[in-house]
Amino acid sequence: NHLDLYSRVVLCGGISGYNAEAPIPGPSNLMNLVTNRSRMEGFIILDYMPRAMEAIQDLLGWVMSGDLQFQVDVQEGFENIPSTLRRLYTGENHGKQLLKLADPS
Repeated sequence: NHLDLYSRVVLCGGISGYNAEAPIPGPSNLMNLVTNRSRMEGFIILDYMPRAMEAIQDLLGWVMSGDLQFQVDVQEGFENIPSTLRRLYTGENHGKQLLKLADPS
């Protein structure tokens, strides 16, 4: 209900549904794509590899200017490997999930 005219919806990933026991429910408002003349398409990063350096430069600039912000979720300890991995599948993590095994020596 919140799409602008001629908007684009990018579909990427799907990790939350990899082990789903039931089909993932679909959107109930697909006619909004029609009435707003919008597009929905899948995104595969491999299609854009020739432009990787351009993307890295743009992204770095946006991060440095504050226009693009990110979150890192760091868990600690070798014993937390299973629970940290589980966080990826349960949605408990916020941002990039990392596990710190030990301090560099």
